[in-house]
Amino acid sequence: MRHIVVPPQSGRSIRVRRGDLIRIIDPKGKQVSDLWAFSTEGRLDWLSTSQTRDITERLFPKPGDHFYSAAGKIMLTLVEDASPGPHDMLYPACDSALYERAGLPNHPNCRDNLMKALGAEGIDLPFAPDPVDLFQNSLPQPDGTLVVEASVNPPGGYVRLRAEQDLLLVVTACSVDHHPTNGDACTEIEVEITSAA
Repeated sequence: MRHIVVPPQSGRSIRVRRGDLIRIIDPKGKQVSDLWAFSTEGRLDWLSTSQTRDITERLFPKPGDHFYSAAGKIMLTLVEDASPGPHDMLYPACDSALYERAGLPNHPNCRDNLMKALGAEGIDLPFAPDPVDLFQNSLPQPDGTLVVEASVNPPGGYVRLRAEQDLLLVVTACSVDHHPTNGDACTEIEVEITSAA
């Protein structure tokens, strides 16, 4: 088993093989984790939240659901959800512009952490795909507005995923510290990889 710690307000790239099990854990609770996946089998393809919503006909994933790529291929399966959820598939990653609007220039952010992790893998993307925001509590309201509230994930809450392709994952510990998103403080995320072999 591989064990990776993603420090607060940072990101890590992780290569996994088809059939590997990936457990993403929030050890202290209330910490959102952005998840991206990129195919390493042939041409570049990436996890698409819009394709996933369209194909599964759901706003939020549940155990047994697949996450689909931009090309409509199955990338990951949500095997187990040991958290109360929800897991957001509507919001983009936090970025420098978000923090500048809040009066916080040069703030750590998930978009930059994604790009740094991809750059270390030799991948240069001109855009950032929208992530799956694990443990993010942002349910649509009856009037259609979107409200991000503090995560309700308890300490040790986790999801378990199965890789359905050879993938490069990028996992971040969300950087938002001026909003209730991550509770009172940004904390680490842990990732455990159990090999299928």
